[in-house]
Parts: sequence; C-alpha cells; structure tokens
Amino acid sequence: MYLCYVDESGTPELAGDTTHFVLAGISVPIWHWRAADRDISAILDRHGLNGAELHTAWMLRKYLEQARIPDFKNLNWADRRAAVVHMRNNHLLNLQKTGQAKAYHQNRKNYRHTEAYVHLTFDERLQVVREVAQCVSSWGYARLFAECIDKVYFNPALSRWTVGEQAFEQLVSRFEQFLANTETEDGQKNYGLLVHDNNQTVAKKHTSLMRTFHRKGTLWTQIQRLIETPLFVDSSLTSLVQIADLCGYALRRYLENGETDLFTRVFSRADRRGSVTVGVRHFSSPSCACEICKSHKSSRALVLLPAALPPQLPPQPTPMLGP
Repeated sequence: MYLCYVDESGTPELAGDTTHFVLAGISVPIWHWRAADRDISAILDRHGLNGAELHTAWMLRKYLEQARIPDFKNLNWADRRAAVVHMRNNHLLNLQKTGQAKAYHQNRKNYRHTEAYVHLTFDERLQVVREVAQCVSSWGYARLFAECIDKVYFNPALSRWTVGEQAFEQLVSRFEQFLANTETEDGQKNYGLLVHDNNQTVAKKHTSLMRTFHRKGTLWTQIQRLIETPLFVDSSLTSLVQIADLCGYALRRYLENGETDLFTRVFSRADRRGSVTVGVRHFSSPSCACEICKSHKSSRALVLLPAALPPQLPPQPTPMLGP
C-alpha cells in the first residue's frame, strides 16, 4: 500500500499570476510514512519550528520588519520574535487608525501566515527548506509525480480538461502506472491512496473526477490500484502534504525563474524507468530544453499500449502529450 501526498503550486487559471501550474505528489509506502514524518519533525525542531507548518512560499518571503530591527541577526530567538511582533502590531494599529481597511486585512493575513517563522532570518529559513529538500532526496523509497503546465501553451479549445483537471488526470495516471510497474510476480497487487491538501473547491472537482476515472479510466490507463476518492486533509497537520507543497514550489520556481537549488534536490526523487523520467512532465513547447523535458522526452516509447486505453476517450490534441 502506497500513500501519495498531493499539493499544487501556482494558479490553474489561465489569467492567473503565475505562468505555470504544478500539481505534485510524493508517494511513500505505508511502512515508511512514520519514519519520513520523524525526519521532517527533527529538522523543524532544530530550528525552533516544533509544530509549525512547513509552507515553503511563506517561509521564503522577505520579512521587511527584520531589516528594520537593529542588529536583528545577533538577537536570540525570543528577542527576535518579540521585536517583530511589536513592530507588526504597531503597523496594524496604524493602518486601522488611518482607515486603510484593505491594507490592514492583507497585512494581517500575511503576518498570520508567517508568524511561526519570524525568529529566523531569511538565510536561516532558506537553510531549513534546503535541509528538508535534501532529506527528501535521500528517501530512496519515495517517488515524485508531477504535471507542470506552462499555461502559455495550454489551449482550452483543444482540451477536454481545464489546466487543473489535466494535471490531476496526469498525476493519477502516473501513480497508477507506478503501482503496476512495481508489482512483484507473486500476483499480489499494489494499492494506493491519494492524500490531498484540503481545498473545498478542489476537493469537489477532484472527487468527481476520481469517480469518473474509476468508472471509465483516464486517457492513459484503467484505474485498478487506486482506492477510493482522494482523502482531503489539513496540510498544517500532515507533514508529508507539506513536502508535496515544497516539491511543487521547487518545480515551479525552476521553470519560471531558473532556480535550481531546491529543484535539483527534489527532482532526484522523480519516478524513473531506467534513465528516463516518467513521473514528472513539463507541458510546454516541444523545443523546451529544461531538465524535466530532456529527461522525459524519450519516454514517448514507454507510454501504455493503445489496447490499454479506454476506447471511448479520444486522444487529446495538445502538444507534448504523454504520461
């Protein structure tokens, strides 16, 4: 039995504020999930983040208050936190007094999402994320699956799915194929369950899609090993969903900004058949020369045979298609 923890990075809307949408899943056998959870907790504990959520995007923002506090780097953790909280509270009070309601609510939201990390400098927060990514890269039992969609090349007129739906279908197909490919010859099947970050809108869509996949299969395969619809959980309480968040962030930042540090670490866990990456795809220009495309393009010879495809579903006429 395998659990695949799923989260997204970027916005699926074509007019959203990111050029890419990434849906990432990190799969671990059930007999390893406790050890994986302990690994992450140990890293967070060392940095004063016991019980905190590892939310990569919020951790890797610059906190302006820290730059305004004299000698911030040389303060201890308690004094750093006290100084940041004091400055933030004064800022919120000032926004209230001056009637800046929109700015007040936006800053309050930002402060709430980052309050667990304010005792660490930016470099220290980056180091935490690096340590976690390096830890994940050492999990020989883990496999990374992801669909990374460059929305510039996504044509909704040619696709039967939206960006988010295509990403989900691809991830489901690859996880199913991994379960099939790793079965032993004794006839006992592998089974898998998706554990997804909870979002009411996404939950409804993905639950409905998964029911369709159970009945009809995906474009690439019949679903015989994934059980139930996705289990939706609060990411703040489930550390491995937070790892999926980190992986999605690392993939998107590499594709959008060329950032290789985190990407290189997590991409080492992408599902592969031999030297070919089959677990992660970049839906983009056929001429794309990114590391994902270079390691995935030759996998065209490894797609499922046509006989295994559900006959009622026509091929999707979009570029670079293939699980």
